[in-house]
Amino acid sequence: MIRSGGRALVHRVGRRVVALVRRARRIHPLAFFALLSCSLVVAAASASWPMHVPASALVIPLLLGGLVLGFRQLVVLTLLTLMIASFVLVSRDQPTPTTGFVLVLGVVGWIVIAGAKVRNQLGVPGTRGESMLMELRDTLTAQGELPPLPGSWRAEVAIRSAGRSKFSGDFVVSTTRDHMLEVALVDVSGKGVDAGTRALLLSGAFGGLLGVVPVEEFLPSANRYLRRQDWEDDFATVVHLAIDLRTGDFAVRTAGHPPAIQFDAWSGRWQTRDADGPLLGLMEAPEFEPNHGVLKPGDALFLYSDGMVETPLRDIGRGTDRLAGHAERLVGQGFEGGADVLVKAAGGPGDDSAIVIVHRLGHG
Repeated sequence: MIRSGGRALVHRVGRRVVALVRRARRIHPLAFFALLSCSLVVAAASASWPMHVPASALVIPLLLGGLVLGFRQLVVLTLLTLMIASFVLVSRDQPTPTTGFVLVLGVVGWIVIAGAKVRNQLGVPGTRGESMLMELRDTLTAQGELPPLPGSWRAEVAIRSAGRSKFSGDFVVSTTRDHMLEVALVDVSGKGVDAGTRALLLSGAFGGLLGVVPVEEFLPSANRYLRRQDWEDDFATVVHLAIDLRTGDFAVRTAGHPPAIQFDAWSGRWQTRDADGPLLGLMEAPEFEPNHGVLKPGDALFLYSDGMVETPLRDIGRGTDRLAGHAERLVGQGFEGGADVLVKAAGGPGDDSAIVIVHRLGHG
C-alpha cells in the first residue's frame, strides 16, 4: 500500500511539473522573469550563506531556461547569470576561484544556447521540437492500429524498428468500408530513424488514399504521389490486401514486396500469394496484377516486410519457409497473439520488421 501510494504521489508531481513546463512555453516573458528572479534569489542566498548555498546552484536556472525559453531570452538570461555569478564571487570575503567558476558556468550556458539555436531554426522553443516528434510518432502508431472487425474475424499487427528506436521505416494503414477491409503494409527505403521522416509523410498520404480511391487504384495513386516527391534514390514497397468480410474473397497486390502467405485450415498447407509488381516511385505508370483467393473459416493470411524473411545470409525464399515454420506452431492457439511472437522470433535485428495477420475464425 505504501509503495502504490508513493508511486501515485510521484505520478501526480510529475504531471504537475509537465503542466508547468507547458504553461511556461506559452508565456516566454513570464518564464524569463521567473528564472531571472530565481537567479537573483540563489545569488543573494549564496552571498549570505556561502557555506549552505553554493554559487554553482546558478546552473539550475540556466538548465531550466534551455527547456522553456526561446533563443534570445536564453542568451540574455545566460549573460545576466554570468554577471550575477561574477558579482557574488567577487563580493565574498573569502578567496574563491572566480575565473574557473565563471568559465565553467559560461561553458554550460554555451552548451544550452547551442541546443536552443538548433531548435530556434525550426521555430520551436524549448523542448517543443521533441514533443512534436513524439506526437508524430504516436500518430504513426495510432494509424497502424487495425479497425474493429466482426466477431468471426481477428486481425493483429506488430512492428519492430531496427535498433529498438521508436521510429520505423515499416508502417501499416488500414480501413473498413462497405464490409470491405483494406490493409496496406509499407516498407520505406532505409531503416529506423533514417526512414522515420519519410514513413511519417507517406503514412498520412497513404492513409488518406486508402478507402477513398477504388481498390485497384490504390497502388497506382500511391505511386503517383511518391513520384511527385522527387526523391532521388528513395522508394517504397507495399503489399495491399482487400478482403470482403462477408464472403472471405480477397485480392492481394504487391509493389516490390514479399508475397503474402495463406494458411489453409482444411488441408493444413501454406501457400504464397505472389502478385508481382514494381517498386513504388521508380516507374511512371506501372501495372499491379491482383492475386485472388478466398479465406475460409479457420484460414489465415500473413502480410510481412522483408525484415521478417531476408538477411544478408538468407534469401527471401528460405526466410518465407522459416516464417511459415514459426507460424505453424501457432495454429493450435488460433494465431492469437501471433504477430508479436513472430516479430520476436523471425524479425531480423538489423532491419525493421512488421507483420499483419488476418484470421477468419473457425466458429462463425
